Amino acid sequence: MAGRYAVIMAGGKGERFWPLSTSKHPKQLLALVGDKPLIAQAADRLQGLIPPENIFVVTNAELVEATQRAVPMLPPENIVGEPMGRDTAAAVACGGALVGARDPQAVFAVLTADQVMGDPEVFAATLRGGMDLAEQHEILVTIGIQPAFPSTGFGYIESGGLFGEAAGVQFKKAVRFVEKPDAGTAQRYLDTGKFFWNSGMFIWSVPTLGKAFAAHCPEMKKLMDELTAYASRGGISQGLEKTYPTLGKISVDYALMEKADNIVMACGTFSWDDVGSWPALESHFPHDADGNTLIGNCQQIDSTNNIVFSRDRMTAVIGVDNLVVVQADGVTLVCPKDRAQDIKKMVMALRAKGTFDDIL
Repeated sequence: MAGRYAVIMAGGKGERFWPLSTSKHPKQLLALVGDKPLIAQAADRLQGLIPPENIFVVTNAELVEATQRAVPMLPPENIVGEPMGRDTAAAVACGGALVGARDPQAVFAVLTADQVMGDPEVFAATLRGGMDLAEQHEILVTIGIQPAFPSTGFGYIESGGLFGEAAGVQFKKAVRFVEKPDAGTAQRYLDTGKFFWNSGMFIWSVPTLGKAFAAHCPEMKKLMDELTAYASRGGISQGLEKTYPTLGKISVDYALMEKADNIVMACGTFSWDDVGSWPALESHFPHDADGNTLIGNCQQIDSTNNIVFSRDRMTAVIGVDNLVVVQADGVTLVCPKDRAQDIKKMVMALRAKGTFDDIL
């Protein structure tokens, strides 16, 4: 039986969680929900399923040391830094090379470092079943999440007929991937019962991934082959420095998942949240009697439905509604909840000024 591995993608900047999340200490290194950094939680979920020596992390080169400190249970050499971000297809190709250099026939899961999940036994069964099928069939497995509400913040996967069952989990043929919908479209998706949230998690064998890249994105097949050669002789960092500067940016969804016809979707029934911006924390923390989510050292009078995050200094709000208020590292952010996605624009604007690097 081929070996089983996992690659955790940890290259995100988490800009929508600024000012708490910064380029030097991004979202995956924060204990946003729970008492461990999100990336440590991602590694912990694999206990009993994949040994630590078979878990790789692909992150930013500048974050390698901080990531090693966050996941001390993993061998330091398994944490690999990209010299620059080239989106998820390149990260997947890098992960495929790391795994393929160890075992050319291996099956591996591609996971993300910044999601929050519950029901660990169900999650483990979903991975186990997906790996069983990916070992037996030439398929690209993706994990869809049973939607809890008509979200406009997630992409969706339309499912087709039943492919099979493994480890007590249903697997269906994937019909198509669709981008984040508007509210009306999201409700129609839910009404059909065929649409699942796109979790951005995948399972495949090294040979199947290589064939898919060769057919649909030859640039990534070339990258995977080159990096496999470097990884085989212990020089993955050198390989990344050589290959990445000339790469185009493309996501694995565009490169593969929207083109391939051998995609199977696991029906994920575990609780899951991408935790994409500050308002997402409302579903993970208790509310006070006025609907406020107060995290840390906060007080309120006559205020409703706010999110206030202030773990160090005390932050007080009076007579305000539907705001996000964040105090972190000497920076204060105030914005309406429905403008939380625009925090990324603020980060970009501050970066363009060139004088705020210490808080970005």
